[in-house]
Amino acid sequence: MRWRGRRGSRNIEDRRGRRMSGRSAGIGGAGILLIVVAGAFFGVDLTPLLQGTAPQSGSPAPVTAADQEAAEFVSVALADTEDVWASIFEQQLGRQYDPAVLVLFKGVTQSPCGGASGATGPFYCPLDEKVYLDTSFFTTLSQRLGARGDFAAAYVVAHEVAHHVQNELGILQETQRVRAQVSEVESNAISVRTELQADCFSGIWARYAQDALGTLEPGDVEEAMNAAKQIGDDTLQRNAGRVPQPHTFSHGTSAQRQAWFARGFETGEVQACDTFSAADL
Repeated sequence: MRWRGRRGSRNIEDRRGRRMSGRSAGIGGAGILLIVVAGAFFGVDLTPLLQGTAPQSGSPAPVTAADQEAAEFVSVALADTEDVWASIFEQQLGRQYDPAVLVLFKGVTQSPCGGASGATGPFYCPLDEKVYLDTSFFTTLSQRLGARGDFAAAYVVAHEVAHHVQNELGILQETQRVRAQVSEVESNAISVRTELQADCFSGIWARYAQDALGTLEPGDVEEAMNAAKQIGDDTLQRNAGRVPQPHTFSHGTSAQRQAWFARGFETGEVQACDTFSAADL
Protein backbone atom coordinates (compact mmCIF):
# COMPACT_ATOMS: atom_id res chain seq x y z
CA MET A 1 0.00 0.00 0.00
CA ARG A 2 1.40 3.39 -1.00
CA TRP A 3 0.97 5.44 2.16
CA ARG A 4 4.22 7.26 2.98
CA GLY A 5 4.16 11.01 2.36
CA ARG A 6 0.40 11.08 1.83
CA ARG A 7 -2.34 13.03 3.60
CA GLY A 8 -3.22 11.96 7.12
CA SER A 9 -6.58 12.36 8.82
CA ARG A 10 -7.34 15.12 11.29
CA ASN A 11 -9.92 12.89 12.98
CA ILE A 12 -7.34 11.28 15.26
CA GLU A 13 -7.54 11.48 19.05
CA ASP A 14 -4.10 10.51 20.37
CA ARG A 15 -4.24 9.23 23.96
CA ARG A 16 -0.86 7.53 23.94
CA GLY A 17 1.35 8.50 26.83
CA ARG A 18 -1.57 9.33 29.12
CA ARG A 19 -1.82 7.78 32.57
CA MET A 20 -4.99 5.69 32.76
CA SER A 21 -6.11 3.78 35.83
CA GLY A 22 -9.10 2.91 37.97
CA ARG A 23 -12.35 1.07 37.33
CA SER A 24 -14.13 1.37 34.05
CA ALA A 25 -17.40 3.14 33.61
CA GLY A 26 -20.53 1.02 33.71
CA ILE A 27 -20.80 -1.25 30.68
CA GLY A 28 -24.26 -1.39 29.18
CA GLY A 29 -25.68 -3.91 26.76
CA ALA A 30 -24.09 -2.24 23.76
CA GLY A 31 -20.75 -2.15 25.54
CA ILE A 32 -20.90 -5.83 26.40
CA LEU A 33 -21.80 -6.61 22.79
CA LEU A 34 -18.89 -4.64 21.40
CA ILE A 35 -16.34 -5.97 23.89
CA VAL A 36 -17.43 -9.55 23.20
CA VAL A 37 -17.19 -8.81 19.47
CA ALA A 38 -13.68 -7.45 19.95
CA GLY A 39 -12.71 -10.51 21.97
CA ALA A 40 -14.11 -12.86 19.38
CA PHE A 41 -12.06 -11.02 16.76
CA PHE A 42 -8.85 -12.00 18.53
CA GLY A 43 -10.01 -15.12 20.34
CA VAL A 44 -9.03 -13.76 23.75
CA ASP A 45 -10.70 -13.92 27.16
CA LEU A 46 -12.28 -10.58 28.02
CA THR A 47 -14.10 -11.60 31.18
CA PRO A 48 -12.17 -9.04 33.31
CA LEU A 49 -13.70 -6.26 31.19
CA LEU A 50 -17.14 -7.83 31.34
CA GLN A 51 -16.89 -7.84 35.12
CA GLY A 52 -16.45 -4.07 34.95
CA THR A 53 -12.78 -3.70 35.80
CA ALA A 54 -10.36 -2.15 33.37
CA PRO A 55 -6.70 -3.16 33.50
CA GLN A 56 -4.64 -1.03 35.86
CA SER A 57 -1.81 1.15 34.64
CA GLY A 58 0.65 2.66 37.05
CA SER A 59 2.41 4.74 34.41
CA PRO A 60 1.88 5.37 30.70
CA ALA A 61 3.61 2.99 28.32
CA PRO A 62 6.40 4.64 26.29
CA VAL A 63 5.67 5.50 22.67
CA THR A 64 8.27 3.77 20.52
CA ALA A 65 9.41 4.54 16.99
CA ALA A 66 7.32 1.56 15.82
CA ASP A 67 4.28 3.00 17.60
CA GLN A 68 4.79 6.33 15.88
CA GLU A 69 5.09 4.74 12.46
CA ALA A 70 1.93 2.76 13.14
CA ALA A 71 0.14 5.98 14.12
CA GLU A 72 1.21 7.68 10.89
CA PHE A 73 0.04 4.68 8.89
CA VAL A 74 -3.34 4.63 10.65
CA SER A 75 -3.78 8.34 9.98
CA VAL A 76 -3.27 7.83 6.24
CA ALA A 77 -5.50 4.73 6.15
CA LEU A 78 -8.24 6.63 7.98
CA ALA A 79 -7.91 9.56 5.57
CA ASP A 80 -8.40 7.14 2.69
CA THR A 81 -11.61 5.81 4.24
CA GLU A 82 -12.85 9.38 4.61
CA ASP A 83 -12.22 10.17 0.94
CA VAL A 84 -13.72 6.90 -0.24
CA TRP A 85 -16.88 6.96 1.87
CA ALA A 86 -17.52 10.64 1.19
CA SER A 87 -17.53 9.77 -2.50
CA ILE A 88 -19.66 6.65 -2.08
CA PHE A 89 -22.26 8.39 0.10
CA GLU A 90 -22.61 11.17 -2.46
CA GLN A 91 -22.64 8.97 -5.57
CA GLN A 92 -24.60 5.94 -4.36
CA LEU A 93 -26.65 7.19 -1.42
CA GLY A 94 -27.21 10.86 -2.20
CA ARG A 95 -26.16 12.03 1.25
CA GLN A 96 -23.18 13.39 3.16
CA TYR A 97 -20.75 11.18 5.05
CA ASP A 98 -19.88 12.19 8.62
CA PRO A 99 -16.51 10.53 9.35
CA ALA A 100 -15.59 8.67 12.52
CA VAL A 101 -12.90 9.71 14.99
CA LEU A 102 -10.15 7.18 15.65
CA VAL A 103 -8.71 6.99 19.17
CA LEU A 104 -5.10 5.85 19.37
CA PHE A 105 -4.02 4.51 22.74
CA LYS A 106 -1.37 2.28 24.23
CA GLY A 107 -2.07 -0.08 27.08
CA VAL A 108 -5.49 0.93 28.38
CA THR A 109 -8.12 3.62 27.92
CA GLN A 110 -11.82 4.22 28.49
CA SER A 111 -14.76 4.43 26.12
CA PRO A 112 -18.52 4.84 26.64
CA CYS A 113 -18.74 1.16 25.65
CA GLY A 114 -16.46 0.16 28.55
CA GLY A 115 -12.79 -0.19 29.31
CA ALA A 116 -10.43 -0.90 26.42
CA SER A 117 -7.02 -2.53 26.48
CA GLY A 118 -4.62 -4.08 24.02
CA ALA A 119 -6.40 -7.40 24.66
CA THR A 120 -9.70 -6.16 23.23
CA GLY A 121 -8.28 -5.42 19.81
CA PRO A 122 -9.63 -2.55 17.67
CA PHE A 123 -13.35 -1.90 18.03
CA TYR A 124 -16.00 0.65 17.13
CA CYS A 125 -18.14 2.27 19.82
CA PRO A 126 -21.39 3.68 18.39
CA LEU A 127 -22.08 5.57 21.61
CA ASP A 128 -19.40 8.14 20.75
CA GLU A 129 -18.89 7.16 17.08
CA LYS A 130 -15.20 6.43 17.60
CA VAL A 131 -12.87 3.61 16.60
CA TYR A 132 -10.46 2.51 19.35
CA LEU A 133 -7.08 1.07 18.43
CA ASP A 134 -4.01 0.18 20.50
CA THR A 135 -0.92 0.94 18.41
CA SER A 136 0.60 -2.42 19.40
CA PHE A 137 -2.25 -4.07 17.49
CA PHE A 138 -0.31 -4.42 14.26
CA THR A 139 2.30 -6.59 15.96
CA THR A 140 -0.48 -8.85 17.22
CA LEU A 141 -2.06 -8.98 13.79
CA SER A 142 1.18 -10.00 12.10
CA GLN A 143 2.88 -12.20 14.68
CA ARG A 144 0.00 -13.80 16.56
CA LEU A 145 -2.67 -14.01 13.87
CA GLY A 146 -0.45 -14.52 10.83
CA ALA A 147 -2.02 -11.64 8.89
CA ARG A 148 1.07 -9.87 7.58
CA GLY A 149 1.44 -6.81 5.39
CA ASP A 150 0.40 -3.18 5.64
CA PHE A 151 -2.75 -3.73 3.62
CA ALA A 152 -3.87 -6.43 6.04
CA ALA A 153 -3.67 -3.79 8.77
CA ALA A 154 -5.45 -1.24 6.56
CA TYR A 155 -8.23 -3.77 5.91
CA VAL A 156 -8.91 -4.09 9.64
CA VAL A 157 -8.99 -0.30 10.06
CA ALA A 158 -11.42 -0.19 7.13
CA HIS A 159 -13.53 -2.93 8.76
CA GLU A 160 -13.95 -0.90 11.96
CA VAL A 161 -14.76 2.23 9.94
CA ALA A 162 -17.33 0.11 8.09
CA HIS A 163 -19.14 -0.32 11.40
CA HIS A 164 -19.32 3.47 11.56
CA VAL A 165 -20.79 3.43 8.06
CA GLN A 166 -23.40 0.96 9.33
CA ASN A 167 -24.08 3.29 12.23
CA GLU A 168 -24.50 6.23 9.86
CA LEU A 169 -27.01 4.19 7.85
CA GLY A 170 -28.99 3.13 10.94
CA ILE A 171 -28.04 -0.52 10.55
CA LEU A 172 -26.24 -0.96 13.88
CA GLN A 173 -29.12 0.51 15.85
CA GLU A 174 -31.59 -1.90 14.28
CA THR A 175 -29.40 -4.98 14.72
CA GLN A 176 -28.79 -4.15 18.39
CA ARG A 177 -32.52 -3.69 18.94
CA VAL A 178 -33.33 -7.06 17.40
CA ARG A 179 -30.47 -8.88 19.11
CA ALA A 180 -31.77 -7.78 22.50
CA GLN A 181 -35.06 -9.58 21.81
CA VAL A 182 -33.89 -12.97 20.52
CA SER A 183 -31.99 -16.01 21.77
CA GLU A 184 -28.20 -16.13 22.03
CA VAL A 185 -27.92 -18.34 18.95
CA GLU A 186 -30.13 -16.00 16.91
CA SER A 187 -28.20 -13.01 18.23
CA ASN A 188 -24.93 -14.59 17.09
CA ALA A 189 -26.43 -15.19 13.64
CA ILE A 190 -27.35 -11.49 13.34
CA SER A 191 -23.85 -10.54 14.50
CA VAL A 192 -22.37 -12.70 11.74
CA ARG A 193 -24.43 -10.89 9.09
CA THR A 194 -23.42 -7.53 10.57
CA GLU A 195 -19.73 -8.40 10.49
CA LEU A 196 -19.86 -9.87 7.00
CA GLN A 197 -21.48 -6.68 5.75
CA ALA A 198 -18.60 -4.73 7.31
CA ASP A 199 -16.21 -7.02 5.41
CA CYS A 200 -18.13 -6.31 2.21
CA PHE A 201 -17.95 -2.57 2.88
CA SER A 202 -14.21 -3.01 3.43
CA GLY A 203 -14.00 -4.58 -0.01
CA ILE A 204 -15.78 -1.56 -1.50
CA TRP A 205 -13.24 0.70 0.21
CA ALA A 206 -10.37 -1.35 -1.27
CA ARG A 207 -11.92 -1.12 -4.76
CA TYR A 208 -12.21 2.67 -4.54
CA ALA A 209 -8.72 2.95 -3.04
CA GLN A 210 -7.44 1.10 -6.10
CA ASP A 211 -9.49 2.87 -8.78
CA ALA A 212 -9.78 6.41 -7.41
CA LEU A 213 -6.76 6.81 -5.15
CA GLY A 214 -4.31 4.48 -6.86
CA THR A 215 -2.82 3.38 -3.53
CA LEU A 216 -2.90 -0.40 -3.94
CA GLU A 217 0.24 -2.31 -4.83
CA PRO A 218 0.62 -5.86 -6.20
CA GLY A 219 -0.24 -8.35 -3.47
CA ASP A 220 -2.34 -5.94 -1.37
CA VAL A 221 -5.68 -7.61 -2.06
CA GLU A 222 -4.11 -10.98 -1.25
CA GLU A 223 -2.95 -9.56 2.09
CA ALA A 224 -6.49 -8.47 2.90
CA MET A 225 -7.90 -11.84 1.86
CA ASN A 226 -5.38 -13.62 4.05
CA ALA A 227 -6.32 -11.38 6.98
CA ALA A 228 -9.99 -12.23 6.43
CA LYS A 229 -9.04 -15.91 6.47
CA GLN A 230 -6.97 -15.68 9.65
CA ILE A 231 -9.73 -13.96 11.63
CA GLY A 232 -12.60 -16.23 10.63
CA ASP A 233 -14.38 -17.73 13.64
CA ASP A 234 -13.63 -21.30 12.59
CA THR A 235 -9.92 -20.56 12.11
CA LEU A 236 -9.67 -18.69 15.42
CA GLN A 237 -11.33 -21.56 17.28
CA ARG A 238 -9.11 -24.18 15.64
CA ASN A 239 -5.99 -22.15 16.41
CA ALA A 240 -7.14 -21.97 20.03
CA GLY A 241 -7.24 -25.78 20.12
CA ARG A 242 -11.04 -26.02 20.00
CA VAL A 243 -13.43 -27.75 17.64
CA PRO A 244 -15.32 -25.04 15.69
CA GLN A 245 -18.84 -24.52 17.02
CA PRO A 246 -20.91 -22.68 14.41
CA HIS A 247 -23.66 -21.68 16.86
CA THR A 248 -21.08 -19.57 18.73
CA PHE A 249 -19.74 -17.78 15.65
CA SER A 250 -20.10 -13.99 15.79
CA HIS A 251 -18.11 -12.87 12.73
CA GLY A 252 -18.41 -15.68 10.18
CA THR A 253 -16.13 -18.36 8.83
CA SER A 254 -12.90 -17.64 7.02
CA ALA A 255 -14.53 -18.56 3.70
CA GLN A 256 -17.49 -16.27 4.37
CA ARG A 257 -15.33 -13.32 5.35
CA GLN A 258 -13.19 -13.73 2.25
CA ALA A 259 -16.25 -14.12 0.01
CA TRP A 260 -17.97 -10.97 1.25
CA PHE A 261 -14.80 -8.89 1.09
CA ALA A 262 -14.36 -10.12 -2.48
CA ARG A 263 -17.99 -9.28 -3.29
CA GLY A 264 -17.50 -5.69 -2.15
CA PHE A 265 -14.23 -5.39 -4.06
CA GLU A 266 -15.67 -6.82 -7.26
CA THR A 267 -18.91 -4.80 -7.30
CA GLY A 268 -18.01 -1.56 -5.54
CA GLU A 269 -21.72 -1.23 -4.73
CA VAL A 270 -23.28 -0.72 -1.28
CA GLN A 271 -26.47 -2.49 -2.34
CA ALA A 272 -24.44 -5.62 -3.14
CA CYS A 273 -23.54 -5.91 0.56
CA ASP A 274 -27.04 -6.72 1.85
CA THR A 275 -26.04 -9.69 3.98
CA PHE A 276 -29.32 -9.49 5.90
CA SER A 277 -31.36 -10.49 2.85
CA ALA A 278 -28.92 -13.13 1.61
CA ALA A 279 -30.29 -16.66 1.78
CA ASP A 280 -26.79 -18.14 1.66
CA LEU A 281 -23.84 -16.47 3.33
